[in-house]
Amino acid sequence: MKMAVVGKDVSKSLSPQMHTYLMKKLGEKCTYEAISIAPEAFEEKIEELLASYDTLNVTIPFKRSIMPHLAKIVGDAEAFGAVNTVKAGAREGYNTDGEGFLLSLATNGVQVKGKKALVLGTGGVGRSVIKKLADAGADVYATELNEEVLNAAYEEFRCFTPLKELKAEPYYLILNCTGVGMHKTEGKSPVGAELLSLCEVAYDLIYEPKKSEFLRIAESLGKQIINGVGMLFYQAYYADCIFLGREVNEKEAKVLFVSYTEEV
Repeated sequence: MKMAVVGKDVSKSLSPQMHTYLMKKLGEKCTYEAISIAPEAFEEKIEELLASYDTLNVTIPFKRSIMPHLAKIVGDAEAFGAVNTVKAGAREGYNTDGEGFLLSLATNGVQVKGKKALVLGTGGVGRSVIKKLADAGADVYATELNEEVLNAAYEEFRCFTPLKELKAEPYYLILNCTGVGMHKTEGKSPVGAELLSLCEVAYDLIYEPKKSEFLRIAESLGKQIINGVGMLFYQAYYADCIFLGREVNEKEAKVLFVSYTEEV
């Protein structure tokens, strides 16, 4: 199976390592490439990629841009308005972010029902997180620097409270769904100690670096911290099950993640 991850900058992506590991464990041979594309070149290159690969995993900032190029949008991808998993031959788009996110919460002992959660960033992955948190019974708040993006998410879902201004108020869970803290913004945090001191759990969907500035600040304040490695692994597992036509098994996913962290 010829596979690839596509994003603006996937030079440090763990996707090749994770999917190659998973495919081997699931009994399938594959090749896996990381393909970085400048946003202005996406429309020019995506058709060639769809024709050249069996599967594509799609990341920032192309989870919505890929959709017009697909024949069918399935399940969560339709609900979220974002695609991270593509069966290239069939031109089918899926989204496994939400299921991967929920499983990562469960394995870290985080229960959100009836609790306040603040989501920073309402782009592709932020939208997935908002919807899944709301479905799980959380009281969800969200903020976004781009007001149009925030308003669009609210108009579509109406399952969260949009915050035009972020104040220091207590939340059980604060999630960083922005790109702040990685690549050129490494060492920066989207929020500071004043807000993080008022939460119990800080979750950064960034996985490189393993401990972002956002998580470093939270840890220094005695908070439970979670990085994005678990979510990335679990959404990769869900994606590979789609590619292979396999039934998802959450117990199997957890066992594979433990073995992955020990072996790789």
